[in-house]
Amino acid sequence: MTISPTQTFALTDDELALLPSDDDVEHYAQHGWYLSKKIFTDDEVDELVAASERYYAGERSRSLPTRPPRLAYWEPSKGDVQRHNDYVHYESDALARILRKPLLGAVAARLAKADEIRVFQSTLIYKPPIAGEPSNVVPWHFDRHYWASCTSESMLTAFIPFHDCDEEMGTITMVDGSHRWEEIGADDTTTRHFAERDNDDLEVMLSDNAAYNNATVTKVPMIIPKGHMSFHHCRTYHGSGANRSDRPRRAISFHLQDGANAFRPFQLSTGDLVAYNHDVLVRRTEDGRPDYSDPEYCPVLWRTA
Repeated sequence: MTISPTQTFALTDDELALLPSDDDVEHYAQHGWYLSKKIFTDDEVDELVAASERYYAGERSRSLPTRPPRLAYWEPSKGDVQRHNDYVHYESDALARILRKPLLGAVAARLAKADEIRVFQSTLIYKPPIAGEPSNVVPWHFDRHYWASCTSESMLTAFIPFHDCDEEMGTITMVDGSHRWEEIGADDTTTRHFAERDNDDLEVMLSDNAAYNNATVTKVPMIIPKGHMSFHHCRTYHGSGANRSDRPRRAISFHLQDGANAFRPFQLSTGDLVAYNHDVLVRRTEDGRPDYSDPEYCPVLWRTA
């Protein structure tokens, strides 16, 4: 589902009314998160649920040509744990058709103050309704750590639940204003995904960074009605708790990049370069770098005329 470079993007009057206001954009700049108006209709959300069930049952529009080294990819053999499946915008046209609604990209563009928004990654998430399941707890982290190979400091994530989502279901929770903190004590381990880290270490990292900035850790759960979504800055600490409800928590974490983002070499202390999963999939630029604007994997969601 590629988009022509010449395609124009437009919103209806009703959709224009759903964009963040100037006050909303300022709130995002100060707090690092934003709760949207109703971006998806009930029918669109219901189709996300249906399409995700078909995906879990094995339906694919296409499959990745190679398996990246750190791919999150739940399969039934892994059992009733929290499910993470990357690249669903590539593998499922049914999911992509809804995720690529121009209004979503336009909201992100307003928040990021960007002329263009592209997909960076999409992860389908399912928290089973098992209060004591350890994998359901997502420790404190911020996404920029995992995007060290990116040049942009304006990337952001839309968290898109497929239903009303509250604390009982283990909704995403933001650490208010943490995107404006100066980081202390970062080392190579921060480039490793939270699933590869000790939860207690990440808790200490959050506390240490708050103390260094003379800041209070203020945790704000996102209470998100069906069809709405939250957005957060790539440096906003966030996490989520257990699903204590009797229903699965279904969502997509939709990572977005501004049009200026590109690959940069980021060297670890070992001398190795940080690699993102895209790096074995996307086309190459003229100078041989991974192209994070490859329309096959990083399609444009919004472009200002």
